[in-house]
Amino acid sequence: MRYSDRMSGANMARASRPESFPWENLIGSSGAMRPVKILLAKVAALPVSTVLLIGESGTGKDLIAKTIHFNSPRGSRPFQNVTCSALAETLLETELFGHERGAFTDAKQQKKGLFELAHGGTVYLDEIGETSPSLQVKLLRFLEEKEFKRVGGSADIRVDVRAIAATNRDLKAGMREGTFRPDLYYRLSTILVRVPPLRERRSDIRLLAESFLRGFAAAFGKDVRGLSQRAVSHLESYHWPGNVRELKNVIERAVLLCEGDLLRRHDFLDFDDEPASPAFSLPADGLDVERLERDLLVQALDRTGGNQTRAGQLLRLSRDQIRYRIDKFGLAREAEPVAD
Repeated sequence: MRYSDRMSGANMARASRPESFPWENLIGSSGAMRPVKILLAKVAALPVSTVLLIGESGTGKDLIAKTIHFNSPRGSRPFQNVTCSALAETLLETELFGHERGAFTDAKQQKKGLFELAHGGTVYLDEIGETSPSLQVKLLRFLEEKEFKRVGGSADIRVDVRAIAATNRDLKAGMREGTFRPDLYYRLSTILVRVPPLRERRSDIRLLAESFLRGFAAAFGKDVRGLSQRAVSHLESYHWPGNVRELKNVIERAVLLCEGDLLRRHDFLDFDDEPASPAFSLPADGLDVERLERDLLVQALDRTGGNQTRAGQLLRLSRDQIRYRIDKFGLAREAEPVAD
C-alpha cells in the first residue's frame, strides 16, 4: 500500500514555520564550528535520506536536526521527533511504526506511527544508541526499503522520510561490544556530523552568551544589555561539562537575579564545577598528539588503579571512549600476563 502524499490539517499544524529555524540560530564562527555549518548547509540541500549527529549531551543536536529539516526542500512537511531512551522497546516500536486495532490488549483503535505521520518530511531519532538490537533490525529494514508494517498489521506501508539520528554514545564501541548493529551504523552514517563540545569552541562562548542574554532579558522584561569583560573571561575559563545547554541555564539564572543593566563576574559565582585550567600552549617545535593522548590515558589509568570509569572522569571521556582508546593503543594487550 502506498501512503498518500496528502497531509491532514492537524499534521500541517504540527509543522513549525521554516523561518523559526534560520541558519543564524546556529551561533558560532569558531574554527570548530565553521566546517560543521558548511557541511550542514550542504546536507540540507541534498536528497540525503539518513544523517547521523554525534556529540556530547547539550551540544545542540536537536536544534541542528530542526535547522536541517526546515531549511531543506522538506521544510514545509512534518518534522517528528522521539527520544529513544524515553520509551520501553514495545512502546517505541508502536510510536515509530504505529499499530492496528486489536494488535494488543489496549489497542482500541488504529494508530499511525511517526514514520507515517512524517511522510515527505523528517523523523528525528534522538539517543539512537539506546535502542534494543531487535528494534535496530526493524529500523534497518525500514531505512533500506522505506517500507514497514504497523504492529499487528500485514500490509506494507511505503513512505518518504529523511531520518536524522543523534547520539552522545560511542557507537563504534557499541558495535565492538555487540550492543549496536554495524549495518545500522553504516546505514545511518551516510552523512556523519560531529558536533563539537563547547570547550572546543571557546571563542563562541561570548556570542552564545550574548544571544541567550538578549532572549531572556526580553522574556523576563529585564533591562540587561550585556556582559562585562570580567564576566566573559570567567565564562570562557570554565570547561562546560553540560555544553551549550549548561551555558544557557547559567545565563537564564544570571539574568533573572541581575539587579543592574550588565551581567558581571559576581553574577556567575555558583557554577557546579571548578573552572577549567588555562588553555594549553602548543610548544614552538610542535608535539606528537598520538603520544600525548596515550601518555595521558596511561597516567589516568595508573592514578585510578585501572578503573576505566574514574579514568574517564579525569579525562572528561565516557567509559566507552576510554575502552576504545585502550584498544587503540594496545594497552589491554600490554596488561595481559605473559604465558608460561
